[in-house]
Amino acid sequence: MARRPRACPAGIPQHIIQRGNNRQICFVGDEDYAAYAQWLTDASQRFEVHIHAWVFMTNHVHLLATPLKAGAVSAMMQHLGRHYVRYFNRAYQRTGTLWEGRFKSCLVQSEQYLLTCQRYIELNPVRARMVGHPADYHWSSYHAHAQGIDTELWTPHELYLSLGKNSTERQQYYQALFSNPLPSEQLQRIQQSVNQGLALGNDRFRDEIEILTGVRQKILKAGRKKKKEEG
Repeated sequence: MARRPRACPAGIPQHIIQRGNNRQICFVGDEDYAAYAQWLTDASQRFEVHIHAWVFMTNHVHLLATPLKAGAVSAMMQHLGRHYVRYFNRAYQRTGTLWEGRFKSCLVQSEQYLLTCQRYIELNPVRARMVGHPADYHWSSYHAHAQGIDTELWTPHELYLSLGKNSTERQQYYQALFSNPLPSEQLQRIQQSVNQGLALGNDRFRDEIEILTGVRQKILKAGRKKKKEEG
């Protein structure tokens, strides 16, 4: 089966997932997470991609990012992957691939889904039952959004900046967003969108992305098979 074309226009946020091959461990200790974070910072700056949110899990990574140039996300992830795999293989005396094929991604409608997707990303350690609250997990952008801990990796999205007049107001508002879990319907929609590479947004947004990129953004409904004509 041919690969589905990847839509990567400039200026539209993307939810990105990169998994370990066969879900194998990609981060053993804090030094691995730190190395990945530094190469991600370097690559995002080199290829002009704004990183809004992230979580580094044991065997996979979630990012929410906006490329300033078309195709910049792919260039960033390729550059990051080469450097980190080389480091990981050398550190743990192994060879071969580390990541599961190419990364998964989907475009995200800012007004309707960006903060929801951001919460989805930062709640990953909670859903995995690693911690009871996102504040308890170190390798996440929750600390930047909710606690004001700045990092070179982080570029806050303008929607986040609109949550308050100052950093204190924004952090308080953002913390309140985590008072309730995400509805299962939203979880399923986010997961389906990124796994299938379909735009995360309303019908109008998906139509606009189809026109902009020429890449189908809706699930095709199974049609009835035509009966074979006799004769």
